[in-house]
Amino acid sequence: MNLPNKLTLSRLVLSIIIIIILIFPFHLINFSFPEYLISGKLVVNLKYIISGVLFIIASLTDFLDGYIARKYKLVTDFGKFLDAIADKVLVNSVLIILAAQGFISVIIPVVVVSRDILVDAIRMIASNNGKVIAAGKSGKVKAALLMIGIALTLFYNLPFQIYNLNVSNVILLLATVLAVYSGLEYYYLNKKTLFLNK
Repeated sequence: MNLPNKLTLSRLVLSIIIIIILIFPFHLINFSFPEYLISGKLVVNLKYIISGVLFIIASLTDFLDGYIARKYKLVTDFGKFLDAIADKVLVNSVLIILAAQGFISVIIPVVVVSRDILVDAIRMIASNNGKVIAAGKSGKVKAALLMIGIALTLFYNLPFQIYNLNVSNVILLLATVLAVYSGLEYYYLNKKTLFLNK
């Protein structure tokens, strides 16, 4: 369990904590997070702010674990496996929760999760054929935009919401478009490998 893997594991733990904060029925234990009125028109629930802070910390570990692993040659198969799981749990679960709670369109998690299933299937088939597929630039940009968009959404799109600028949704929609593009890119770049044994 090297340092990058510990960072990845911490991201997984933070993801679970975020999920609990967002969906646990705290009213059953007679607890409620305080709410604040911003600019006289926006009601902000503290549980989303706390989740947003934890989400940003978790997102930073996604950058750090890969950077440290590559720089100090600490890349392991276990680390790659754990990193993929931690990323999916962090991003996809929060997207689903935000859609279920009415913060974002349900189309966003449907497209993003479907794209991830497609890409994972392509990687698995390619791996069976002896080929390792590296993440493309469009996929990395998509992941970064998703993290920024989710963080902004958890922070109620502040400070942009004060000026009626829907920045968080625009970023998430751009990420969704990139998810479609990167999924198609993965397919077209690797379709020969996919049908190698056909």
